[in-house]
Amino acid sequence: MTLALTKVQKWAQNNRLVFNEDKSKVMLMTGRKRKEKKGIEVYNNNKKLNQVNQIRYLGILFDNKLTFHEHINYIEEKCTKLIFTLAR
Repeated sequence: MTLALTKVQKWAQNNRLVFNEDKSKVMLMTGRKRKEKKGIEVYNNNKKLNQVNQIRYLGILFDNKLTFHEHINYIEEKCTKLIFTLAR
């Protein structure tokens, strides 16, 4: 993964783009239940990227198992607040 990220960085430099290491995150997506270590280390500009269990992308919450339970709970909570506001 780090090798692929290095290629992307070179492409970005050629096209005058910069990636913010502080905002970049890593998430291992899998549907399997594995017992081995799930921690991965990916570096961008010699900085280790933080590994997370869920990422928000374009308003959708993706979790590492791709079940979308967290996203459904978030939308449900948001709709409930809206319904109570409209009921007033």
